Amino acid sequence: QVQLVESGGGSVQAGGSLTLSCAASGYRNSRYFMGWFRQAPGKEREGVACIYTAGGSTYYADSVKGRFTISQDNTKTTLYLQMNSLKPEDTAMYYCAATSRTAIQPLSKYEYDYWGQGTQVTVSS
Repeated sequence: QVQLVESGGGSVQAGGSLTLSCAASGYRNSRYFMGWFRQAPGKEREGVACIYTAGGSTYYADSVKGRFTISQDNTKTTLYLQMNSLKPEDTAMYYCAATSRTAIQPLSKYEYDYWGQGTQVTVSS
């Protein structure tokens, strides 16, 4: 059973930066799609960024391209999301997710089987 634990959320002013981390355990192999999703109150959960752990391919939502960077450590057990130039509209609960299946739409929440508990990011203007 894959377990995901996020950390690093917090409050920051617009234009600031935060780095989220996701500690993963219970992998059975090294081929996973792992992603960051976010959900603001009253809105659908949306994909922010994801990475294919075997090849390193990355995918980003248009709203965060050029500002956010997804990465993994060498052991592939920790996922990061570096968030720069944060905007108030980035305020949301951020979730780490993973799947061992081949994700046809890597930024779709329906592709993912495992989820963390979330970490709150609040950006003030």
